[in-house]
Amino acid sequence: MKKITWALIATVVTLVISAGFAQASTKEEVQKRGALQCGVSTGLPGFSIADEKGVWAGIDVDVCKAIAAATLGDATKIKFVPLNAKERFTALQSGEIDALVRGTTWTLTRDSSLGLNFTGVNYYDGQGFMVSKKLGVKSALELNGAAVCIQSGTTSELNLADYFKENNMEYKAVVFDTHDATAAAFDNGRCDVLTSDQSQLYGLRTHLKDPEGAVVLPEVISKEPLGPVVRQGDDAWFNIVKWTLNAMIEAEEYGVTSANVDELKANSNSPAVRRLLGLEGIGGKGLGLNDDWAYQVIKQVGNYGEIFERNVGAGSPLKIARGLNALWNKGGIMYAPPVR
Repeated sequence: MKKITWALIATVVTLVISAGFAQASTKEEVQKRGALQCGVSTGLPGFSIADEKGVWAGIDVDVCKAIAAATLGDATKIKFVPLNAKERFTALQSGEIDALVRGTTWTLTRDSSLGLNFTGVNYYDGQGFMVSKKLGVKSALELNGAAVCIQSGTTSELNLADYFKENNMEYKAVVFDTHDATAAAFDNGRCDVLTSDQSQLYGLRTHLKDPEGAVVLPEVISKEPLGPVVRQGDDAWFNIVKWTLNAMIEAEEYGVTSANVDELKANSNSPAVRRLLGLEGIGGKGLGLNDDWAYQVIKQVGNYGEIFERNVGAGSPLKIARGLNALWNKGGIMYAPPVR
């Protein structure tokens, strides 16, 4: 009994120490380093892509910037780490990056068995199919026997297999490691179809030799809630990343933008807006941040509607409709818990 008791005590002490270290480690490491290391894609228009000068842009990039603004007070203090689908989880697990914001689907397996936690959804998506208009195909149900270009290490592989099996169709998978390689193969005629999340299809289409010669079919064959990911065992960092995204969504709902946030900070009588901007309520205490953490996010990066419109919406080359990503009170399902 004595050995068992001491063994149990030692185990509990180890767990407590480990938990305490983990909870403080990521935020403290980011602040000590003076920069956030954020994992993004190797290049996907609208979501995360670097220009010829190495400047990154996209809706995922803006979420990374928002995390930096909340944690460091400066959205520019950030290092972007491009990762393909196979590399992304290992990079996060190993500590190479502090957060992964890379069009990653929230699933049971990923949320429970990889030592990772999803912090919310910054884009509701679904898998679709893109074909050349020359094929004359109007529906995915006409794709029996098709060669399908697909990126490895993604949920798209299993979704594709399930869809064709359920509809008694056959296909040949042509697999690549990156978005660009997959799109290039489709562009060069190595496959009849390119499958991925619909948002990615619209982005990849802009890289084709003849973007207008390709069409995205109407079928959506899966649910793909995409969102930021952090390591398990670090609740303080999990909360920071989660509430950074929530604050951007709440800001849109309350009509707080990067353009009017200073005026509202000075003059708003709305309790909800004042709490969001750290003028009333808990401020940053619960997150271990400055009271103006959400103000910095909105001022430097914008609210959710702003980052959607300029990167993938009407103000971008992709011109994707808000759809499910509209606010819950505007016909969509984008919804955040209240900042109070």
